Amino acid sequence: MPGEGRYNQAVLGLVLVRLDDADHARVRIFPREILVNVNDVIHGGAILGFIDVAMFAGSSLLLGHGMEAGVTVEMSNQFLAPGDPARPLDAVVEVVRETGRLVFARGQVVQDDDLIGSFSGILRKIGAK
Repeated sequence: MPGEGRYNQAVLGLVLVRLDDADHARVRIFPREILVNVNDVIHGGAILGFIDVAMFAGSSLLLGHGMEAGVTVEMSNQFLAPGDPARPLDAVVEVVRETGRLVFARGQVVQDDDLIGSFSGILRKIGAK
């Protein structure tokens, strides 16, 4: 993902995106020390920031058009387990519906077979600059 020096790469580091199948995109980061809290697990705020980025990256790949010029309207998250900073963190994203101006997405945050959290969100498309 482009954006060296901006939030995505400056904070999250390397962000990889791929299709798992026609309905699911997988977005991956490799947690760094900056994302770890005093309890030696991935900070909840870092996971929320990652989810926000993952919804746009995953939706872009699934829909076949960029969502870079968009904003988050609403996001809901449920933390289910702590994130292990020693393992890659994945968000598996699904687009539930797309309208003229909105994209409805949902997914899960996982590490290998461990479920870390679930999320849903509404993204608003904004015309490219």
